[in-house]
Amino acid sequence: MAPVSIRASSPRRVVVLVSVIVLIDVCFFSAVAPLLPSYVVELGLSKSQAGVLVGAYAAGTLLASLPAGRLTARRGAPRVLVSGLLLLAMASVAFGVGSSFAVLAGARLLQGVGGAASWAAGLTWLVQEAPRERRGQMIGTVLGAGVAGAIGGPVLGALAHASSPRLVFGVVGVVALGLAAAVVLTPSSKHTPQTGTLRQALRQPAVRVGAWLTVLPAMYFGVAGVLVPLRLDELGLGATGVAVVFLCAAAVEAAGSPLVGRLSDRFGRLLPLRAGLGGVLGGCLLLPLPGRAVLLAVVVVFAAAMSGMLMTPASALLSDGAEASGLPQGLAFGLFNLAWAAGQGIGSAGGSRFAESVGDTASYLAVAVLSAATLAVLVVRAPTGVR
Repeated sequence: MAPVSIRASSPRRVVVLVSVIVLIDVCFFSAVAPLLPSYVVELGLSKSQAGVLVGAYAAGTLLASLPAGRLTARRGAPRVLVSGLLLLAMASVAFGVGSSFAVLAGARLLQGVGGAASWAAGLTWLVQEAPRERRGQMIGTVLGAGVAGAIGGPVLGALAHASSPRLVFGVVGVVALGLAAAVVLTPSSKHTPQTGTLRQALRQPAVRVGAWLTVLPAMYFGVAGVLVPLRLDELGLGATGVAVVFLCAAAVEAAGSPLVGRLSDRFGRLLPLRAGLGGVLGGCLLLPLPGRAVLLAVVVVFAAAMSGMLMTPASALLSDGAEASGLPQGLAFGLFNLAWAAGQGIGSAGGSRFAESVGDTASYLAVAVLSAATLAVLVVRAPTGVR
């Protein structure tokens, strides 16, 4: 009876552990938002350099996504997950002691590499241990924890701004080491090396649509993640005020993510995808308009609640399509990381440079056009695998 008991409790333990890991990773990632205005002043950064600093994490994820997915398929999720956590610990300490643009950007690049390993391995471990009929809900739970990390991130950044970055980010590094130890001590199913190619998977409409619907919201959040904090600062909010706005936006999104996953399991992926695309479109059209900080904050929270409906069904689509094509789940979530990183990098670095050249409104409108076109396709003629 003892082995049966351990196996039955394993999915719950894995969900909890992966959720905490994702929370910590996103917490560190989003901590830069309230720190960004002060870095711009203290280090003399341009808007383009601020975009590079925000997007360096995505660049690291972009470089490491597919290699991390392949390693997960060959070596097993727990081993790769431990490696990602060790990189997160090192990156956190480096970011805390960094006092130049190069060091800070390098630390975020390293964190992106660790994040690619943590996300690919963690979500693969989750899918391997969880029942298939609850896949969307459990992925939604983990992504909800990631959004909760976006709640804690601005608070973490504001705390580091008010006290000591070395102390705050040093604690994050210690927590990452503790999580690595927890992964080692958690039982899991026996790993069997898997094979498969991305070419096979990309023949599945669900994989192609899931990848694109990961790129698009990441692009939107990349643009907003740079432009919104700077705009709020221009309207009179300091680091604490920016943290509160992002905290409220992330709280609404985190609360809805598991519910969206359950909805996609029960009624299909298409309904929440359409709603999320509408949210991205609405956010892009509304964000350039407010001239008061309070109104802008309301728009940010509304847009986060709606656009946050995309990530969970998009990642579940990727997993479904990978399973149908025989692609290892590690590579599927490596593709998820790749798509997210591409969108985030284009949005933060490219969007900020575009905004510096022709204005914030043009950056938002570019994402709005892509969102409207995608929504039209899913309304008029959604691919079979998505329906």
